[in-house]
Amino acid sequence: MSDPAKVRRHAERVRELVASVVRSQIKDPRLGMITITDARITADLRDATVFYTVLGDAVAQSDTAAALESAKGLLRSTVGKALGLRHSPTLTFVLDDVQDQVKHIDDLLAAARNADAEVQRLASQAEYAGEAQPYRVDEDEDDTDEAADVADVEETPRGGEKR
Repeated sequence: MSDPAKVRRHAERVRELVASVVRSQIKDPRLGMITITDARITADLRDATVFYTVLGDAVAQSDTAAALESAKGLLRSTVGKALGLRHSPTLTFVLDDVQDQVKHIDDLLAAARNADAEVQRLASQAEYAGEAQPYRVDEDEDDTDEAADVADVEETPRGGEKR
């Protein structure tokens, strides 16, 4: 097993290398406006997964996926030479659907906001199921009786003797 910090450094280096090669060396016209967002590498440093986003529609995404697939050999050899590992990691490209996730989360938040507004609207029109004051209040007792009971209690000093 490799050191987790070493694995993270290699993953970051893979991301940088793939982004650099895609920007400078790959001249495929199918390659769209691509951004390499993340790279993850297994603990044995044999398999790397590279996440990317593409600006455009589904056609641009599929064209970019095909261009990356055809350039996989060049990318793998460049990454293997730069990392200096015994075995070059195999590269797998995964479309990072961040925009779809953001839209889904925004839709969920809007639905929750609407549900909260509906609850607030219903709560503003709500009335008590019973009386407004559910506890029994005796109106016969006066506060003066309680004050008299407190005055009757004798206080003893610290020594325990009565004065």
